[in-house]
Amino acid sequence: MLLMARNRWDNGSMGWKLSMVVAALLLAGCGSDPQPHYKIGQPYRINGTVYRPAFVTAYQETGVASWYGAAYHGRHTANSEIYDMEALTAAHPTLPLPSIVQVTNLRNGRILVVRVNDRGPFVANRLIDLSQAAARELGFERQGLAEVEVVWLGLAELDDDLIYPGEDRQYAMAQCRLPRPKPLVC
Repeated sequence: MLLMARNRWDNGSMGWKLSMVVAALLLAGCGSDPQPHYKIGQPYRINGTVYRPAFVTAYQETGVASWYGAAYHGRHTANSEIYDMEALTAAHPTLPLPSIVQVTNLRNGRILVVRVNDRGPFVANRLIDLSQAAARELGFERQGLAEVEVVWLGLAELDDDLIYPGEDRQYAMAQCRLPRPKPLVC
C-alpha cells in the first residue's frame, strides 16, 4: 500500500505538485521578518477617532505624554522595528515613521530627543506615547503622564541604531536631521 501511494506521488500527480507549492509558500514566510521601513500610511480609525498620518516639514504641539513598556517589549513597531522599552523611542499617531522629535517635560524642563517608530497613543487627549526609558529620563515614569511639548526635528535614518539613555550622540543625531540648505554629513 505504501509503495502504491509513493508511486502515485512520484508519477507527477497533481497532489504532489500542490503539496510542493503549499510547502514552498509556508517556508517562504518562515524566515522573513518584516524589515524596518519609512511609513506614513493611510487614514485609520481607532476607538471612533480618525487619525490622518502625513508628511510634515514642521510640527510643534503641546499635550499629554504617556509611556508604554514591558507588554510591548520585543514586538514589532508600526514600521517593523523591534520595540525596546529601554531605548529612547516613542509612538505618535500621525508623524512619519521613523522621525526624530524633541520632547520637553513642561513641569520640570527636562528635554529629550527620541526616535518615533510606532503608532499610538490611542487614548483620548494623549499626544505621544514614550518608551519607559524615555519617561524615566523625562522624570514622569512614576506619575505615568506629563504635559509635554513635542517638536519634530526631521526624519530618522532607517539604519540608525536605537538611542539609549546616557549616550552623547542623541543630540548630534537630531541635529543631523534638521532641514539645512545643503547636505550635512555627520
